[in-house]
Amino acid sequence: MPYMLMTKHRHLNGAVWERTRTYRTPLMLLLLMAIASCQTTITDPAAMLVKSSVSATTHQRSLHMIMGGPQPLSEESVDAVQGLAYRPGYREDIRVEGLQFLLRSDRQQLLTTLRRRLPRVTDHDWLRRLCRFVSDNDLTELDEALVSSWGRPWTAGLSEDQRPEFLALRAMHGPGAPARIVWDTFRAANRPSQKGLRFRCWDLLHRLGQRDQLIAMVSEAPTDDNITAQRLHDAVNAFGTVPWNREEMLWVEKLGEPSRRQCWDAAADAARTLTPERRSSLEIRDLPVLAAAARHMPELLASNEETLYTGVASRLVGQQHFREIDPGFLPGQELDNRLSSHRDSLTWGDLVAMRIAQEALALPQVRAHIFSFADRDHADETTEYGGVIDLDEQRRFNVREFPPRMRMHDRRFEASQDMFDAGYTALFHFHFHAQKQRNGAHAGPGAGDMAYANSTRANCLVMTFLDENTMNVDYYRHDGVLVDLGIIVRPAARQSA
Repeated sequence: MPYMLMTKHRHLNGAVWERTRTYRTPLMLLLLMAIASCQTTITDPAAMLVKSSVSATTHQRSLHMIMGGPQPLSEESVDAVQGLAYRPGYREDIRVEGLQFLLRSDRQQLLTTLRRRLPRVTDHDWLRRLCRFVSDNDLTELDEALVSSWGRPWTAGLSEDQRPEFLALRAMHGPGAPARIVWDTFRAANRPSQKGLRFRCWDLLHRLGQRDQLIAMVSEAPTDDNITAQRLHDAVNAFGTVPWNREEMLWVEKLGEPSRRQCWDAAADAARTLTPERRSSLEIRDLPVLAAAARHMPELLASNEETLYTGVASRLVGQQHFREIDPGFLPGQELDNRLSSHRDSLTWGDLVAMRIAQEALALPQVRAHIFSFADRDHADETTEYGGVIDLDEQRRFNVREFPPRMRMHDRRFEASQDMFDAGYTALFHFHFHAQKQRNGAHAGPGAGDMAYANSTRANCLVMTFLDENTMNVDYYRHDGVLVDLGIIVRPAARQSA
């Protein structure tokens, strides 16, 4: 037989093939025996199951050995099986078989594992199957884990009602239940360690189009040991508005602290003079602006949008405008920096903020500080400079400088935590484009600056050297609103020096 098999490999004509067909079955047996002899010897199935370098067959054999072994499982075996839920490198059917076994043998251990691990799964295919496993087995104890996972952004472009977590919650609790479960999870997440979960729930409720319901629920909800819920309850009653995202939720919490209560109270007093419609349009970034308007330009609080728009526009008449020639936006997403192009997007709060910015930048002492700071930025090629504009203890406009959190390069400013802390009561975050003194080709925010505005939802200014004694100023905030506020000039005393 060996000779005939060798002949087959040497000669591929029909006669030889006919001769070797007789021995096909013995050949297959030999091959199977060879494969069997090459199989990995498993002496420690738990250790073998956690290895990512072995084959799926070895994983499956190891799992079956654990399933058929002594009960209850050893600590090592439990760890190996529960790892099927989150460790990479397993075939899906092996994962599910192991989780079904763990559900039968140690339900509480499985629930504990999935509570911790399900929100961290980043493999979309496995997350879909895992959520289906949860709903197929009616594991309602994992509602919070599903909500926590659902609260994380999804990169595959699915609508919220196509997310696997939504489908699992609906399958277990019925239509209409998912949004209610998210709200209940938010209210129940009252431990300090659950702050991240609260933020994800809040963001998710906005993605579900629940903002009006959120405002109503927060307004009616009694205060309890959930500090976030308390602050939101206070904010909606004081200002008629609630945060949109995580950063604004932190903002509200910080404004409610005793050290910043003066700003909160001043904004609340100003908000009470507004119509209900105007109050409902407020955002958290508007609160320091309200406080400043009440102190410096109280007439703004009684002005409507048309009057405010005319006031901003009148100060731009005859101004020369500049823009960044290479902002880094995706094609088709470039931003127009003309006031008129954003007229329908500008809120009442935007217009008040821009009028206050124009007022502050008209003051020689403010411009003197800005140019001095920009001169130092120009001389430093390791970073951009930035800070905030707020009111000092004498209620004067104040330029506050903050060193960068880290120095990356001359076209980037990394805001520090100290700057963020100061920004909660500030009117504007600002930074310079001062790489050179004739820098008009880079006037205005780039893609990174707009990403910062989208994240923080702050009112922002960028100031760009046009020459030694002039700078262009742009106002920008989230959602692509960008307005060129024109040129500021170095105070005359510095120019003549």
